[in-house]
Amino acid sequence: MIGAQRVDFITVPTNDVARAEAFYGDVLGLEKNPNSLHDWIEFETGNVTLALVSAEGHGREFVPLPHGSIALRVPDVEAAKAKLEAAGVECGEVWDSGACNGASFTDPDGNGIMLHHRYAPYPDGTAP
Repeated sequence: MIGAQRVDFITVPTNDVARAEAFYGDVLGLEKNPNSLHDWIEFETGNVTLALVSAEGHGREFVPLPHGSIALRVPDVEAAKAKLEAAGVECGEVWDSGACNGASFTDPDGNGIMLHHRYAPYPDGTAP
């Protein structure tokens, strides 16, 4: 109907842009977009941009994203979880659905993120 071609970015609300920038850059190791602004910091994930945005600075009430709103594909959930925990991030238990596995955590603002790895073929038979 509207001709949507893809998702360009996901807005991630924050109360503290500098703290969020350090978490997404230093802890998660995401690549910061050099065109970021002081209250709109973009990090690239390969297929979609995460835009860290000051909620108040953009006239919005801060409400964190719910559990699993951002699923970061990783090659090994257990290894990624161990690295996050070593950096002081509290993660949930690793779960396995029979097609993929993952583990949840939150950023310093309480936004719901998960590590995710699909290991089974998609329904159309293509590999993940």
